[in-house]
Amino acid sequence: MNVYIHETAEVNPEAIIGDNTKIWNQAHIRENVCIGDNCIIGKNVYVDPGVTIGSYVKIQNNVNIYTGVTIEDDVFLGPSMTFTNDLFPRSRNTEWQVTKTLVKKGASIGANATIVCGVTIGEHAMVGAGSVVTKDVPPHALVVGNPARKLGNVCQCGARTIDGDTKCPKCIDQCDM
Repeated sequence: MNVYIHETAEVNPEAIIGDNTKIWNQAHIRENVCIGDNCIIGKNVYVDPGVTIGSYVKIQNNVNIYTGVTIEDDVFLGPSMTFTNDLFPRSRNTEWQVTKTLVKKGASIGANATIVCGVTIGEHAMVGAGSVVTKDVPPHALVVGNPARKLGNVCQCGARTIDGDTKCPKCIDQCDM
């Protein structure tokens, strides 16, 4: 296995790290985490126990991923974005329950966005920087704001689309060749 783990990163021996994955300085990967192949885990990323991260995922600096989050392949997580996992947080709640969140293949979440637990971010969807997601995001949707609202659609390549299409003109032209 060809894995790079920076000397200041803390990776639990019970974590499974895929081939060609890079884990940078001061990252903290907890027990029972599964990270796929060819991922980049940036500086100061925290991954809670039991999290699953697919292959070809890029996680920028200062991201927090808590128990109950599943991230599929080809996902981008922007700097300082965070997930939650408790709908009713209290400092002394001994009966709290994890509420699961799913980020589907190819989705992108912008810098400083917050994903409130219990939602699904659809395939190739894009969450704008600083947005607060409180509801499911459909595939290919572009959502922005607090609370996040759908502004339009994006192509798999990330470009805005026209009239609700799921492919931009450039990608449509490439498919017609």
